[in-house]
Amino acid sequence: MQRERVIIAGASGLIGGALSTALRADGVAVERLVRRAPRSSDETEWRPGDAPLDPSRLRGATAIVNLCGASIGRLPWTPRYQRQLRDSRLGPARTIAAAARQLGDEAPLIVSASAVGFYGDRPGEQLTEMSGAGTTYLAGLTVEWERAAREAGDTVPLAFIRTAPVLHPEGVLKPMITLTRFGLGGPLGSGHQIWPWISLTDEVRAIRHIIEHRLTGPVNLAGPQPASANEIGRALARELHRPFLVPAPRWALRLGLGRAAADSLLLSDANVAPTALLASGFTFTSETAEDAVQRSLSEPTGATPRA
Repeated sequence: MQRERVIIAGASGLIGGALSTALRADGVAVERLVRRAPRSSDETEWRPGDAPLDPSRLRGATAIVNLCGASIGRLPWTPRYQRQLRDSRLGPARTIAAAARQLGDEAPLIVSASAVGFYGDRPGEQLTEMSGAGTTYLAGLTVEWERAAREAGDTVPLAFIRTAPVLHPEGVLKPMITLTRFGLGGPLGSGHQIWPWISLTDEVRAIRHIIEHRLTGPVNLAGPQPASANEIGRALARELHRPFLVPAPRWALRLGLGRAAADSLLLSDANVAPTALLASGFTFTSETAEDAVQRSLSEPTGATPRA
């Protein structure tokens, strides 16, 4: 019986590293696409956006998971960095799509990174995979990102993982932890805006669930219970035994971060429901954002997420 093989682009990041570790722990062969000379037999060099990917590298794989993309958490979003945000997403998506298109029916499932930023700022709505795109900067970028992956063609199985910010000390919590420890935690804007979220453990489990069940189309990777920015901030403050008092007004966030980043990252209101995951039988280990914060801070640094 042939050993299951999963190819990962972006394996050096937080999600990619955790996914690689979890797959290998269960005996799955993991091949990493890297942008340098290979250092081990499980690495393949590629130059996304600059050179084609040999389609034969994909043949026989169960799935290829594309997690590439420059961090949206790096600020400020200068015009130059906005180009990097775009190119680092579209180049890899198109390179993988072109290789898969040549294989057609023989192509593996593509699990292509996307983001809940697709939905933009939508207060008062419950957003499912059937909802349309928003109007923020990140919404426009995510629409382009998914369009690039669709260049694989209709015969290639394709799933878009519209991922929420990961509640982890090396994810969205990193800058919040620093501010909170200095006693500077507090409402961002009104603080009542709904923030989509997911734990690293459930992010990895959800990607594996998509591969196992061969889900296609958009899949929201977001926790099942909505949480406001204030609820997440207060949960973090409680765990760190620090106050949650210092407000950051909307105008100050826009002035300090730029309107595109502030409106896309901190001020947008998006109640994103994991409809496709739940309908396919997926269950979450963290049902609430508070539980995800508690679990992430209780795990030793560098620990493999429970999957």
